[in-house]
Amino acid sequence: MRTDDGRGANVKFTTKAEYGLAALADIAMHSERSERTTTAEIAQRQHISHKYLEQILVQLRQANLIRSVKGQKGGYTLMHPASCIHISDVLNALDSTILADAPEITDDSGLRRNIKDCLWDKMNGAMRDYTEHMTLAELLESELCPDDNGTYVI
Repeated sequence: MRTDDGRGANVKFTTKAEYGLAALADIAMHSERSERTTTAEIAQRQHISHKYLEQILVQLRQANLIRSVKGQKGGYTLMHPASCIHISDVLNALDSTILADAPEITDDSGLRRNIKDCLWDKMNGAMRDYTEHMTLAELLESELCPDDNGTYVI
């Protein structure tokens, strides 16, 4: 698929999903060394608004993907090993519409129904299948590269 400017079209994700994956990856990198990381540290390293990050972390905690520890040495850690957290779990926790099926077509126009069945449903299925099989550990191993400041960018 091409856009008018000739570049390939990109799948659009919400900033909540993008920032949530970055925050979870950041926590995972620190959890590997049995460390906890604070909201302020994640916000600084990943260039995310502290207030917005707090909202995201609440959703990740409610989805049982992370846990928070209070106190002077408190912070966030993963609830499960990164190899047990699937990207689909993260996306569903942050934005349930990303991997959702296309809406049903109520009129029986034929062409629109065929487009939904042959294109949208198959694209959604492929993305759902990909994210259900990719774990956070695999993302960390293959998809992350540190920038010049040592910050990891997805």
